[in-house]
Amino acid sequence: MSAAVQSTVQNNITQSISADMDAVNAVIRRQLYSDVPLVNQIAEYIISAGGKRIRPVLVLLLANAYGYHGKHHHELAAVIEFIHTATLLHDDVVDESSLRRGRQTANALFGNAASVLVGDFVYSRAFQMMVSVENMRVMQILADATNVIAEGEVLQLLNMHDPDVTEERYLQVIRSKTAKLFEAAAQIGALIAGASDDEIEAAAEYGRSLGTAFQLIDDVLDYSGNATDIGKNVGDDLREGKPTLPLIYLMQHGTAEQRQLVRSCIETGDEQHFDEILRAITSSGALAYTKGEAEKAVRRATNSISSLPDSQFKDSLVQLCAFAVERNH
Repeated sequence: MSAAVQSTVQNNITQSISADMDAVNAVIRRQLYSDVPLVNQIAEYIISAGGKRIRPVLVLLLANAYGYHGKHHHELAAVIEFIHTATLLHDDVVDESSLRRGRQTANALFGNAASVLVGDFVYSRAFQMMVSVENMRVMQILADATNVIAEGEVLQLLNMHDPDVTEERYLQVIRSKTAKLFEAAAQIGALIAGASDDEIEAAAEYGRSLGTAFQLIDDVLDYSGNATDIGKNVGDDLREGKPTLPLIYLMQHGTAEQRQLVRSCIETGDEQHFDEILRAITSSGALAYTKGEAEKAVRRATNSISSLPDSQFKDSLVQLCAFAVERNH
């Protein structure tokens, strides 16, 4: 999928909620303001970098799909984006990343200390905002999600440079670190619209499965994309010693020589052998396997909302599943 086609698909998905997205962006700008200039500078820098805004889109699509007519979905969509933004600020420091969304990371530009502290500001602002909605169940979902995400970050840290990470251990990281916020976004969209408990759980399954697919495709793109498209350095996962699913598959199905090479590269974060690793990953079918697992996840997501009444919002949720596995960044 070319960049132009991908942009068109994204626009089609969000067309039904364009006014809502404008309202969310206004909330984001307003709520990011601080009397401390550096907070404004860094927050503006990372928000203006853009991004797909998939998580707030989930809040809006699910709320509209269940007939919500209030204004809290704008505030909560911004909360979700703030939580995501805070995790990005912290992630890039932990990973020592220098490029995100095609630009220097905030930590590369402003330093690690400033990035961590502004990440804390964005997190705490999100909690101020969720309290204003005055819905205890919403607060519970979001508080639980942020806690699970933090656990996922620690789990990922424990997995770094460990060539013996299993597929199940890796999927546990995905479910905690990435899929959990997708799940929470979908849940609260359905919840504030008055959906039943079964419908809220179906929305949660949709978000959880979609988030899993997104991360698996990110894993594929780290070995098959290019830096211009994906907005970060290709091979970052290998450099950081992250045993993602393509590497785990290669460890299980590659030759003894390939397994030894992967083990060494994961242990040392050696990216000098990236081209050799990439050839092995491609020839072993690791990328095809990982994409296949992402396709299974989006099928679960689509099936979970099959009973949702037909609407343009449901159509967008289905299209989002297709986009998740066909995108190139």
